Amino acid sequence: MQLSVTNTITAHEKDELLSGLRSHNRQYINFANVSGDVAVYARDEDGVMIGGLIGNRKGEWLNIDYLWVSSDARGTGLGSQIMQAAEEEAKRMGCLHALVDTFSFQARPFYEKQGYRLQMTLDDFPLKGMQRHYLSKAL
Repeated sequence: MQLSVTNTITAHEKDELLSGLRSHNRQYINFANVSGDVAVYARDEDGVMIGGLIGNRKGEWLNIDYLWVSSDARGTGLGSQIMQAAEEEAKRMGCLHALVDTFSFQARPFYEKQGYRLQMTLDDFPLKGMQRHYLSKAL
């Protein structure tokens, strides 16, 4: 056996690893029929992106990976509109729940205003004195 440690992840090696992982996971659940990407993009009249969300469906869950609203558009309700659109699409896809994580310097109060409830906090993540919060919501 050869064990290698690297700071470079190639597309081929990532695909190879994920192929093995997915093969193992299919013994327990086939995500082929219960997965898919979800994205919502907001653009201004010039076509410039001013906000958006990227997530994916995993079974009955919407997993929100990224949410961003430009500083000029914050406080206008755009973030709430983006979240609502993503949740509606997730429900259409069969999701019953949503999951998001956020750092302490980001948007925990925003998610809580959207009805998300804190499930867990990791202290000193990613750095000492910061936290990573995991929140969920029933759709």
